[in-house]
Amino acid sequence: MKKVNLFAATALSMAMATGANAATIGYLSSNFDDNFLTLMREAAKEHTEALGHTFQIEDAREDVGMQLSQIQNFIASGVDALVVTAVSAAATPQITKMANAANIPLVYVNRMPVDAADLGGTTTFVGSDETWSGTLAAFELCNQAAGTGTAVMLQGILSNEAAVTRSKDFEEVLGLSMCKGIKLEAVEVGSWQRAKGNDIVSNWLSSGMQIDIVFANNDEMGLGAIQALKNAGIDMDDVLVGSVDATADALVAMKAGDLDVTVFQNAAGQATGGIDAAIAAINGESLPNWINIPFELVTPANMADYMGAN
Repeated sequence: MKKVNLFAATALSMAMATGANAATIGYLSSNFDDNFLTLMREAAKEHTEALGHTFQIEDAREDVGMQLSQIQNFIASGVDALVVTAVSAAATPQITKMANAANIPLVYVNRMPVDAADLGGTTTFVGSDETWSGTLAAFELCNQAAGTGTAVMLQGILSNEAAVTRSKDFEEVLGLSMCKGIKLEAVEVGSWQRAKGNDIVSNWLSSGMQIDIVFANNDEMGLGAIQALKNAGIDMDDVLVGSVDATADALVAMKAGDLDVTVFQNAAGQATGGIDAAIAAINGESLPNWINIPFELVTPANMADYMGAN
């Protein structure tokens, strides 16, 4: 799969964006209630309007059928490009086909489409390589735990490629000799939500489960786990919690000594990169199939560098 690094792509796409005529961008969010996706859509709107273009947005509320209908409506209304956070990776070949049939540029952001390898030209994916997110967090959790303990995992929605890959990465790291003393005791889907993370971990604790390590597929579920642990009277010095995204709330929790590991996913970088790619395609530029925005490990040692980044 051909990838272009964010930093190499930005100069080109920005140049094309600023040179293009005013355009209308149809932005399709999978879920307005997701904090990370909220950061993305706000950055995308601000960037689009700063470039002199029109920004239209829809919320699919994690409903595939609703998102497909919204895409059809945007195409019928004559938008110049589509920027999509896909509800389900499995639906992306259909979305790509719809956009190509209408000759409308299509940019997937954040959630990798299942047909990413076949994109390019007027279609692309702007996002991070998920094989690193769970891996970075898992290695650091294993190091801090000295390779021993009882672990649990909170998963995102399993139709999302990120949830599947982050979970797989965590399990693969636990299979290494350095982590052989860590037992994965329980796994449950928390759907990316703080409240569900809280409920699941509360139930585990109520059942008498000993928890030494929590790995959550995103910060929101990790923060829910922290709430549950604290409500149960557990000293946060006695448990390790790791997650992904490095949101503002997560960094506050890390500063307080509650969150031990997170992985920076650049919400603004993905959002603005997606808009720049869409404008470049509108202006006739050929896109690569993937514009990569790297993940970065965040711990208490370097968290100050990421304050305000998401």
